[in-house]
Amino acid sequence: MPEREFDVIVIGAGPAGEVCAGRLGERGASVALVEQELVGGECSYYACMPSKALLRPAELLAEIDRVPGVRELVSSTLDPAVVFARRDEVIHDRDDSSQEPWLEERGVTLVRGLAMLTGERRVQAGDEELSARKAVVIATGTAAAVPPIEGLAEARPWTNREATTASEVPDRLLILGGGVVGVEMAQAWSSLGASVALVEASDRILVQEEPFASAEVARGLEAHGVEIHTGARAVAVSRGEGGQVTLRLEGGEELRGDELLVAVGRKPRVAELGLSSVGVADDGYIEVDDQLRVGGSDWLYAIGDVNGRALLTHMGKYQARIAADHILGADVAATCDLTGSPRVIFTDPEVAAVGRTLEAAEQAGVNARAVDMATSANAGASFRGRNAEGTSRLVVDEDRKVLVGATFVGPETAELLHAATIAVVGEVPLERLWHAVPAFPTRNEVWLRLLEQYGL
Repeated sequence: MPEREFDVIVIGAGPAGEVCAGRLGERGASVALVEQELVGGECSYYACMPSKALLRPAELLAEIDRVPGVRELVSSTLDPAVVFARRDEVIHDRDDSSQEPWLEERGVTLVRGLAMLTGERRVQAGDEELSARKAVVIATGTAAAVPPIEGLAEARPWTNREATTASEVPDRLLILGGGVVGVEMAQAWSSLGASVALVEASDRILVQEEPFASAEVARGLEAHGVEIHTGARAVAVSRGEGGQVTLRLEGGEELRGDELLVAVGRKPRVAELGLSSVGVADDGYIEVDDQLRVGGSDWLYAIGDVNGRALLTHMGKYQARIAADHILGADVAATCDLTGSPRVIFTDPEVAAVGRTLEAAEQAGVNARAVDMATSANAGASFRGRNAEGTSRLVVDEDRKVLVGATFVGPETAELLHAATIAVVGEVPLERLWHAVPAFPTRNEVWLRLLEQYGL
């Protein structure tokens, strides 16, 4: 088969790869997008989208239960079969054919198959040989990390893929890891009727977030019946002939369940990329500069989770836009994916945060001050999130008088987040932010209360 030549070859059709290929195509570049699985990637079929479909029904029921006059009319019990059917609709039953017209409209050529670099600007994709005139972009993402715990791999644990696509509720689910995937799946499966036990080696869940967020989410999960074991390290796993899983902890305690979800982190998908053929290490995240170039290369880029800068779908898309524009000659750089990433944890209560926590700011040498307020300390909370627990915090750089971080905990706090992202990324002076008056009666008035608490 003859070699095909394109301006750019993008390896991986997850959110970052799709956006990069589409942006390049819209601007007149010829683009090959290579994907060995599903166009749309992990986020569309095994992570962001199906997990939110599983979480939303219980989130809505919790809010309904806070509203007298409505809660009396609605059953508080979910039908798992209906929830699963909606989840499957959201992920198109893992059929990516609906994605293809979007690519075709932008002139992007989809190539199905495993991609491997074979030299500078050269890629083998399945049985095809491809070459790039300008650039190759790696956007292969990450996979679930399975730690070397005795018996774990042999016990056939769930990863995020099984946890978001299973269609039977286990009587008892064990979860190893108290990060975002762990707590969200604990929330989802407990709402569907499973008994859930979560094990975290650190002294608290959600260790990357503010301590108060960890504590409030833990109390929320426990109120839903989730057992939380912190400071607990797993040492061995086994699955018996009857299918039950046993998880043994340091100290000898054993937990038993029908399934075990491993949610202890991610690893980059780099092993089969042939990176060594172009002098790049293939044993970890791919290091890039702020233009997303690998090793200062003028032709090789890595975007999204595979570079480890910010393992978030929206930041992968941001990097995709930066890389595409740079390939096309623009003088651009990624400026906010390392310290200005917004993030949401869809538990009850929800956690919405951007920028640095107080501890992270202090560790970075910022003269930081935290200002805290109950998220419900405003009139809008009488109508949304009524009587719900939650704390909001602004982290202020006292030398520059700008925000470097914000965290909101409570029901539907994601809707408070973009204003914080603008304030942090835009480095809006607090004195100017004071004049951005929130509407009454909305929960956005928490901004006013926080700035008043600060002393403005």
